[in-house]
Amino acid sequence: MNSLLNVILTTDFAFSVLRVTTPILFAALGALISNRAGIINIGMEGIMLVSALTGVIVSAYTHSAWVGLLGAVLSGTLIAGILAFFTLKFKTHIILGGVAINMFASGGTVFILYLLSGDKGSSTSLASKVLPSVQIPLLKDIPVLGPILSGHHILTYLSILSVLVVYYLLNRTPLGLRIRSVGENPHAAQSVGVSVIKIQYTALLLSGFFASLGGAYMSMGYLSLFTRDMVAGRGWIAIAAESMGRSTTVGTALTSLLFGAADALSNALQVLKIPAELIATLPYVATVIGLIIYAVSETRKKNKKLKTTATK
Repeated sequence: MNSLLNVILTTDFAFSVLRVTTPILFAALGALISNRAGIINIGMEGIMLVSALTGVIVSAYTHSAWVGLLGAVLSGTLIAGILAFFTLKFKTHIILGGVAINMFASGGTVFILYLLSGDKGSSTSLASKVLPSVQIPLLKDIPVLGPILSGHHILTYLSILSVLVVYYLLNRTPLGLRIRSVGENPHAAQSVGVSVIKIQYTALLLSGFFASLGGAYMSMGYLSLFTRDMVAGRGWIAIAAESMGRSTTVGTALTSLLFGAADALSNALQVLKIPAELIATLPYVATVIGLIIYAVSETRKKNKKLKTTATK
């Protein structure tokens, strides 16, 4: 027990929580936007995977991490656009479309990786670039807070800023009002002249944009290369975080942090004599437990409403 506390109660652990939360938070914010528009994006995992590989390839060939980031964002947004096109134009089932994107990304990224590097496992032969970390003046010299909050990857700070941006977008802008109205009552929104299809297109593209930032972070920040299926379920965890956050920006951010802490804990426990296979399941066990608690809570609320209605 003391060994566990010695691992958790450190600034290094707190630092790692923010570090591993970053891709989950980006994807969860993307899932939040699409869900508020009434169209859930199940393809988060695939979008992150494609953008992770694209960032590595583009940065390797252009010798620029920033151009690589741009390539990653464009590729992820393009995949989301393809999903939106087939779902909204040809009425493909959104769940099946998302699953297809995930399956395509899992196999397609390995195929492209093999074509360009001759390796099916990782991109070590590609001289890809990594985005910088940032030391914040003054903050870095503050005891305790400095080692926790300063020195993070630039995309980690962007993910925190994105929480504020998404909150403002959904609650303070005309576009956000349209997204929420379409998600809550598409017929009413359409009756006042709002194009439901256009808004859902926009929401899915924004969803892909944020998910691609998470994917880019995986291969240009969390690691410095691409590895096969490196997203490792974080897209699904992000969708769970958005659901547990009750489709609110603050709730989504907090639950993303919770799942990030579980992931960081699984990494920290590797120093202890615990089987690696058991440790690797920790983030997913936390996700399942979280969803069970959320489902029970929602069921109780619905039952309470039904009883109140019956009483009246």
